[in-house]
Amino acid sequence: MTRVLRSWLPPVLFGVALLVLWQVLTAAAGVPSFLLPAPSAIGQAFADNHHAILEAALATGKNALTGLLAGAVLGMAAATLAVRFRVVDGVLGALAAGAAAVPIVALAPLLNSMFSTTTDLPRRLVATIVVFFPVFVSTTRGLRQVPRVHEDLMTAYAATGWQITRTVRLPAALPYLFTGLRIAAPGAVIAAIIAEYFGGLQHGLGSRITSAAANTAYPRAWAYVVAAMILGLVFLAAVLLLEQLTRRPRTIPGRSK
Repeated sequence: MTRVLRSWLPPVLFGVALLVLWQVLTAAAGVPSFLLPAPSAIGQAFADNHHAILEAALATGKNALTGLLAGAVLGMAAATLAVRFRVVDGVLGALAAGAAAVPIVALAPLLNSMFSTTTDLPRRLVATIVVFFPVFVSTTRGLRQVPRVHEDLMTAYAATGWQITRTVRLPAALPYLFTGLRIAAPGAVIAAIIAEYFGGLQHGLGSRITSAAANTAYPRAWAYVVAAMILGLVFLAAVLLLEQLTRRPRTIPGRSK
């Protein structure tokens, strides 16, 4: 319990203090809402529009989750092939670096023009591309960190390359995989939201933010921004929980069942 308090209490207190300071400064200085709405106004807008915010968060969340799952599977599969075959490593490494270098603001309009604007496919493809790179890089590094003695032992047992990958490399690469997923999970949400700024279906958080801002409903726009932050934290928390569930239990020397 003490460890949990030490981990969570400082950031919670800092967040509360920041919100109080924000509220006081906006009220005392009379900051216009189009510059920076007060937290109380954002909270009121959030409460008044919670049904619409939930629907938009679910729409964006579906796109981000689809991209996260697809990008993670493709990244792990590509990393496995890259470690097994040197030629594939060179090709996939260059493609992954090129995909990571393409900005979302250039990629999203291009995909929208390639596919129908009545589907969420372009947004899901953007999220998939954004997720692919960190998962691929982290998993590739993890697959190469297996001690040589483990590989030699499996080779002595006449294990094939794929058997070594499945039984030795992949379990050892899990910490690296989750490092990539911790980066990719919030990134998938960000990618899905940004992709919504460039046309298509108007039912996600990104399109609702631009619509509210265009109608000078700035507290409501910030309420959608808060929902986007919460959605990103939910994705990150899900990855952290999954990481905890997949950790091997520690054994205490000298004790037996």
